[in-house]
Amino acid sequence: MKRHILIICCACVLSLATYSHAQAVPTASRSGSIQLGIAGSTISPDYTQPYLKGVTFYGDLDVRQHLGVEGEIHYSVITKDDISENSYLLGPRYKWHHGRFEPYAKVLLGVGRFGFQSGQYPIPATFSYFQFAPGGGLDVRVTRHINVRPFDIEFQKWPGFEPHGLSPIAYTFGVAYTLR
Repeated sequence: MKRHILIICCACVLSLATYSHAQAVPTASRSGSIQLGIAGSTISPDYTQPYLKGVTFYGDLDVRQHLGVEGEIHYSVITKDDISENSYLLGPRYKWHHGRFEPYAKVLLGVGRFGFQSGQYPIPATFSYFQFAPGGGLDVRVTRHINVRPFDIEFQKWPGFEPHGLSPIAYTFGVAYTLR
């Protein structure tokens, strides 16, 4: 009887030891990724001319699998009509995964700076306004660290711009480096 109890105890101890060694050790990881990008932008200014051209700098921090934060700076140059519309925005972003495609939706809040230069005055005047911008787009993973953004659209609202607000639409296309 002692022999049977000893064999059962040894079998239990060996099975626990084998089971504990069979478990995978978690690798070093962090939640989410960081993406930093540069893009060309075309803005339909809702003011005078049909389009403004400029550059956009953007960054994304994914805090969960689908949820993240996006920050953007849209910078447009003063054009022949002597206006510019620059934006400094930050807000939540929700993305979906479909293979290497990541469509997303976002709502950004921030400051819009409207600048104009009237004819012979060498120094442009700028005015700042609160703005919000719902939008969305698509990121395409080309390599492990390179994403291409073939399109991004924002429907910006500048409610404080007199007399009835300003509603520019910003179109963006660019490339980003991702830290995974």
